[in-house]
Amino acid sequence: MRNPQKIVIGLLALMPFVALTAHVPGIDDDDPTSRNVIDEVIWVVGDEPILKSEVEGLRLQAEMEGVRWKGDPDCAIPERIAIEKLFLHQAAIDSVEVTESEVASNVEQRLEYFIAQAGSREKLEEYRGQSLSQIRSQMREELRKQMLIQRMREKLVENIAVSPAEVRRYFSTLSPDSIPFVPTVVEVQILTQTPRVEQEEINRIKDELREYTDRVNKGETTFQTLARMYSEDPGSARYGGELGFVGRGTLDPAFAAVAFNLTDPRKISKIVESEYGYHIIQLVDKRGDKVNVRHILRKPQISQESIDKALARLDSIGNDIRDGKFTFDEGASVISDDKDTRNNHGLMANSTEDMRRTSKFRMQDLPPEIARIVDTMQVGNISQPFQMINARGKTVCAIVKLKSRIDGHKATITEDFQVMKDVVLNKRKEECISQWIEKKIKTVYVRLNDRYRDCQFEHQGWVK
Repeated sequence: MRNPQKIVIGLLALMPFVALTAHVPGIDDDDPTSRNVIDEVIWVVGDEPILKSEVEGLRLQAEMEGVRWKGDPDCAIPERIAIEKLFLHQAAIDSVEVTESEVASNVEQRLEYFIAQAGSREKLEEYRGQSLSQIRSQMREELRKQMLIQRMREKLVENIAVSPAEVRRYFSTLSPDSIPFVPTVVEVQILTQTPRVEQEEINRIKDELREYTDRVNKGETTFQTLARMYSEDPGSARYGGELGFVGRGTLDPAFAAVAFNLTDPRKISKIVESEYGYHIIQLVDKRGDKVNVRHILRKPQISQESIDKALARLDSIGNDIRDGKFTFDEGASVISDDKDTRNNHGLMANSTEDMRRTSKFRMQDLPPEIARIVDTMQVGNISQPFQMINARGKTVCAIVKLKSRIDGHKATITEDFQVMKDVVLNKRKEECISQWIEKKIKTVYVRLNDRYRDCQFEHQGWVK
């Protein structure tokens, strides 16, 4: 059987670079000006065309985010898109995948960041000129591609390592101006109190969930419809509450205990309380040690009175620590509600990009509410109580202590060996990636519009 990819490439090779046009109704068809250019194929990589609209879209996005291109943007932008297509092509060959739940989670994390930067959902929508659902939909496929590209890059360099001798040798060759700058890093301890939810509010939420169950059982509507309308889990609501196949370890224990015991897809679970709120769950399917379920999450609202009480208690706790009645370590271990830090005397942990865990944070890696407060604190100081949203989306009140601070400085091999090791390792990885790209270019069909043939590209081999 003939390779369909080669057939497509062959057809593309025979096609001239053409403008995609649209007919303007009401104008003479014989008049060439009666058709407006709406897009144009400017590159072909493998069997994938690169459209002028893709380049313009990336240019606009870069301008909005303040990205600066290395070299001429007219050349750098299409090259960047072409390189992404090389990675996606290889990811398909190597069966590299990302799951729906991973994409959904990433979308929501990005949205939360953008909302925080804009100040509110309304301001983000106004800035982008789109509704939140439109922004989410647009981000979804783009993030899927980015995650596949990142996973493919990681696969290509997974076996690269550097020795201490290489790090020292590299550091010794650097001029003073080339020595990397290490940003300010801090260690922070946290003590939290979760504002109490009134029983009346819990009863209201449970009554709503019972009503949803009753409506589905009576055939008035479907579980998926109610999940889309009412679930407060943004990652799954738009998919009718469906989570996709997940293992027990990735779920809240209380949620998992119920989800994995469901046997009848026609029945809905009793109300389940987790650390995220209250749920009802419906089985979709089971596959080995994984389960796919739908759920509807409802989060009780916390009154301002409860928040004020939690802040007042933390104010008293902070004063007791300052008066020497007990230490912050003791308070964080015994009084704090934060289960992630309670067993470590309140010391916050940071997961780095290479999956290492450390107690050291750059300011931009801290939750925004904590970073704003820590920025003006002295080592050993305890903050005033404040309100924040934790990683699970719940309102909590907290006080923090600045345990240590190392101000930004030029790296030294004795104090910043890990920083220097990361610099050398990343350099080796980028060299490996660059070599792979130039080798890949030689094996993949590439055709450019003539106006790009004089470009000074970062990688060699595009012009054939």
